[in-house]
Amino acid sequence: MVKVKQKTLYICQQCGYESPKWLGKCPDCENWSTFQEEIRQEIKKGVSAGRTAAKVSPLFSGESEVLPRISTGIAELDRTLGGGVIPGVVVMIGGDPGIGKSTLMLQMLDKIDSKSDLFYISGEESKSQVHLRANRLGLSGQNILFSAETSLHSLIALLEQNKPAAVVIDSIQTLNSEEIDSIPGNVSQLRTCTAALMRFAKEAGVPVFLIGHVTKDGSIAGPRVLEHMVDTVLYFEGDQQYDYRILRSTKNRFGPVNEIGLFQMTKEGLQGVANPSEIFLSTGESQSSGNAVVAVMEGNRTFLVQVQALVTKTQFGMPQRTASGIDHRRMNLLLAVLEKRYRKPFGFHDVFIKIAGGLRIDEPAADLGICLALVSSLEDKLLSEKSLYIGEVGLGGEIRGVNRIDERINEALKLGFEKIYIPKRVKVSGDFKPSQLVRVGSLADLVK
Repeated sequence: MVKVKQKTLYICQQCGYESPKWLGKCPDCENWSTFQEEIRQEIKKGVSAGRTAAKVSPLFSGESEVLPRISTGIAELDRTLGGGVIPGVVVMIGGDPGIGKSTLMLQMLDKIDSKSDLFYISGEESKSQVHLRANRLGLSGQNILFSAETSLHSLIALLEQNKPAAVVIDSIQTLNSEEIDSIPGNVSQLRTCTAALMRFAKEAGVPVFLIGHVTKDGSIAGPRVLEHMVDTVLYFEGDQQYDYRILRSTKNRFGPVNEIGLFQMTKEGLQGVANPSEIFLSTGESQSSGNAVVAVMEGNRTFLVQVQALVTKTQFGMPQRTASGIDHRRMNLLLAVLEKRYRKPFGFHDVFIKIAGGLRIDEPAADLGICLALVSSLEDKLLSEKSLYIGEVGLGGEIRGVNRIDERINEALKLGFEKIYIPKRVKVSGDFKPSQLVRVGSLADLVK
């Protein structure tokens, strides 16, 4: 006989921590006022006597299995996914509202070369709204079918009946299961709906793309277990004041992690950018002091970006410090090194730093270029527009080595840079001319 018992639990909406009573502060993620009451049904059954043993097979059977990949028709998206879509993969894509998640998914469905139907499931927009966006983007939409279904069981029945070539769910927070007594977007609802879609994708071999909302700190809304359940997690990054978007892979079971794709938002939708360095460099413009070019790594790609610094005498007692595109704490650290080691009077000047193009850089390889841009603006002396600077600056003013130096040098030479300043002790394996590389041991070699 089956016994059904109801149990009341309080679940944290941030991390999924369960408690038998309400708590003001979650002991796991330490967030306040995140517990919500849920009623869960527990079904107790007798344990069956007969059990079937699990099956095993040799890991290396002599033949390497090649996973088939389906091109999405968008080169930058294929690059981020590791070369295309694997049948049965579940991809979670997150990003700020209005950054282009739905637009990219619509473009992907329109460009996938498939004779089967493609499903776009939206619980947030009506058919007319999605149709207007598709017309604005100039999409044909021949095989795209739309549904506004939000019931999990009805949706699974629809997908099992039609077996589409690909499915987009916009968004996972709008789905709800009748078996869970809670509102859509709840932790239990998210886990149940994601698990059901995972089972369908694996059994039917259909790729499923889940669009997820993000929280204030930029992470996908819901417990972190969602990111562990799916096969691939992609994040859309970018400033809405600029046209450029970065699609970053933070998890990929079928490809490399930290791969990125670069897109430009146009009136025809998101367009892939093949050569990002040409975008972030101001070529052919009048040169001024305070400009330096650095080579940074975004994922597995090399970007050449321009660092702009402006140093002026302060008009008030407390000098201003403003940084756009870099961490202001790193700017303060580099200013302290220049003041302490080389007697540069930044304490009496306002300092402004900006990364051209709206890109944000975090790696220390840009330290050398930032320091030289600051000194260039302070002393109003031009840096050569054909020079590029690579290196991390230590607290003593020494220039430390960085990784993947050959890739950075090759990208600079490809764009016509003549002098590349690199750390003195870094090893270079490429066949470069001695006149192209200038080795620097400390900031004193350049600042003085």
